[in-house]
Amino acid sequence: MLQTSAKVLEQSPLAEGIFKLSLECKELARQIHPGQFFMLKMPAGNDPLLARPFALMDTILDEAGIPLGIELGYHVVGKVTSLLTSLKSGDKVELWGPLGNGFPDFKAKHLVCVGGGIGYTPFFAVCREALGLRNYGDTSRKVHAEEVTFLYGTRDQGHAAPLSEVEQLGVKTMISTDDGSLGHHGLVTELLERVINSANPPDKVLCCGPERMMEAVGRICLGKNIPCWLSLESPMACGFGACFSCVAKIKQPDGTWDYRRTCVEGPVFTAEQLVF
Repeated sequence: MLQTSAKVLEQSPLAEGIFKLSLECKELARQIHPGQFFMLKMPAGNDPLLARPFALMDTILDEAGIPLGIELGYHVVGKVTSLLTSLKSGDKVELWGPLGNGFPDFKAKHLVCVGGGIGYTPFFAVCREALGLRNYGDTSRKVHAEEVTFLYGTRDQGHAAPLSEVEQLGVKTMISTDDGSLGHHGLVTELLERVINSANPPDKVLCCGPERMMEAVGRICLGKNIPCWLSLESPMACGFGACFSCVAKIKQPDGTWDYRRTCVEGPVFTAEQLVF
């Protein structure tokens, strides 16, 4: 784990209350891989006292293709994310990471990524890595998908982040909104069932988003015997396993369950492991 100070390169709005923050931090950018996260803290003062976890959205490359920094996406929901909106180019923040296990190595004929709300952000890097367009972290990682589909569920058109960046990679995208103002009127899990029941069903599914959505995605995949990994968005205080504030219920070999720390043993678990 690296603890460092990172310089703000750029901040840009993505949708209503959703922003992308670009940070210069070379060492962290060279180590982190999709599904991992880092803790971020404002540089001065003790209010708020604790850092907050943010998933890797993507890395930033210099002209030579070497990782220069990282991007994160955030939704303004509280004090820290409200403070983040005030950051401008040249400002500094404190970071430590990379943390967690992230998404595993896999090979897939048809990979489906399911993102809900702000949980869509990890899949920009996932899509690039799976299609062989960018390497992340440990160069021994073996990740490949012949085809990738991205299913994105959000509240309404105003809260829908643009997906043109992943579409330009050759990824098929499908959007659902709760109010029907964009794409499918309904739940993103309905889109997942549609793809599963099509002539080209997925053989791997990755998911991140609200807990109820992930529970439903896991249940659907288990019912169809499709390997599925879920990335939890648990609240965290330290990020490295000391405080036990982010525990999740995990099934044990004897059929019982026990707590595991999302920040250390996760945040990515298989659908078979999790007890919601």
